[in-house]
Amino acid sequence: VQLVESGGGLVQPGGSLQLSCAVSGFAVHDYAIGWFRQAPGKEREAVSCIGSGVGSEYYEDTVKGRFTISRDSAKNTVYLQMTSLKPEDTAVYYCAATHSSWCVSDSDYWGQGTQVTVSS
Repeated sequence: VQLVESGGGLVQPGGSLQLSCAVSGFAVHDYAIGWFRQAPGKEREAVSCIGSGVGSEYYEDTVKGRFTISRDSAKNTVYLQMTSLKPEDTAVYYCAATHSSWCVSDSDYWGQGTQVTVSS
């Protein structure tokens, strides 16, 4: 099993980025897959989750309306489209998978993380 994030980088406030989480070893629709982030000196927090099966979605309050999670079963990849980025979105972003209907903080599998920096 492997989860590989990509798409992070440096972006100006108000800009956009799309993170990708390429999954191997299981089908993305069979697992709940979430995006988590951890900023320096802060605890890791859940940002978004797409549940297994029908794919219900969850967004943390500060990203609602700005971030969109999606999955492509053909590519076995989960995406996080981030728009209207703010400096407080700066963090290492991780994708994580749980063999359940919904995401949990102690997920079964984790990616290596990708850095997102929002700065002018």
